[in-house]
Amino acid sequence: MKKILLIATGGTIASQHSADGLTPKISSEELLSYVPKAREFCTIDAIQVLNIDSTNIQPEYWLTIVKAIKDNYADYDGFVVSHGTDTMAYTAAALSYLIQNSPKPIVLTGAQKPIDLDVTDARTNLYDSLLYACQPNAHGVCLVFDGDVIAGTRARKVRSKSFNAFESINFPSLATIHDGRVIQYIQNNTVSAYPAFYETLHPSVFLLKLIPGISPDVLSSIAEQYDAIIIESYGVGGIPSDSHRDFLAEIDRLVSKGKIIVMTTQVMHEGSDMKVYAVGNVAKERYGLIEAFDMTTEALVTKLMWIMGQTNNPQTIKSMFYTTINYDIMFQG
Repeated sequence: MKKILLIATGGTIASQHSADGLTPKISSEELLSYVPKAREFCTIDAIQVLNIDSTNIQPEYWLTIVKAIKDNYADYDGFVVSHGTDTMAYTAAALSYLIQNSPKPIVLTGAQKPIDLDVTDARTNLYDSLLYACQPNAHGVCLVFDGDVIAGTRARKVRSKSFNAFESINFPSLATIHDGRVIQYIQNNTVSAYPAFYETLHPSVFLLKLIPGISPDVLSSIAEQYDAIIIESYGVGGIPSDSHRDFLAEIDRLVSKGKIIVMTTQVMHEGSDMKVYAVGNVAKERYGLIEAFDMTTEALVTKLMWIMGQTNNPQTIKSMFYTTINYDIMFQG
C-alpha cells in the first residue's frame, strides 16, 4: 500500500461551533478518524502545521506547508493538504510554483461544512483526496473537491455555500472521482525524478480592479508600497485613456521606474486578448505590458510573487511569466 501524509492547516473542514461562529478546532488525527475506510488502500500519517481560518492565510504560511512537504518528501508516496476553501485556490497555485514537477501527488482539499456534522461534504472530499493521492499516474499539485480533480493553477472558488464550490477555469479537469472510481482525463508522463523546491517569495503584489470613475492617481499611491501591480480590466482587456481619467501617462511613469505592470480581465472565462481593441493594443505595445491571457487571478498573483522572489530583472520576469507551469498559461495571443 502507498504511504500518504496528511498535512492539516485548519479551515472549515476542521471547524467546530464557538460563541463567535465556526473556528478550526479539529486536529489532523481527528480528521482521519472520520475516513477509516481510507486505510484499506493506504497507510496514513498526519501532522498539523497550521490551525487557522483560511481567511488568515499569508505567503509565509505557504512556505511552512512547502517545508513540511520537503522535509517528508522521501518518506511518503503522496501528500494531502487539508485547507480552508476561501483561499485554497491561492494556496494550490502558490504550491504549484513553489514545488514544481513533483512525481508524487500533492493534493489540496477542504469542505463547505465541518467534518463532524451529519450532513457534510468533508468526509467525501477527504476520502477522495486520499484515494487520488494513491493513483499510479497522479503527480504534481492539484485540488480535489466534490469529485473534481483540478490542476493547482486552474482552480477557483465560484460558489460560497454549495458543495460544488470549485471549478477548473479555462482548462479541463484532470480527472473525476465517483463512488470510489477515478477517471483520469489528462495524462502527463513528463515528470522529473525529483521536484524543484523553492523557498523564496516576494509578496509585493497588488491587484487593482478597475471600475468606471476610478482615478489613475491610485496607481502612484499603490506603487509607493508595491513592486508589481496587476490591473484587472474589463472584457478582453484595455486601459482607460479618456481625457478625464487617462491611465497611460501614469503607467508610462511607473514602467520607467521599473515597476511591473500586468494586465488581466475581470471576466472569469476565456481570458484576455489586448490586441482586439485599440484601448488594449496601444497600451500593451507602447509600454510592453505583461498580459495574463487565460490565467486565473490566483495563479497570476502567486506566480508573480514566486518570480519576484527569484529575480528583479524585468526581462527575466517577463520570460519566466510566459513559461507554462502546471498548465497555468496555455494561450499567449
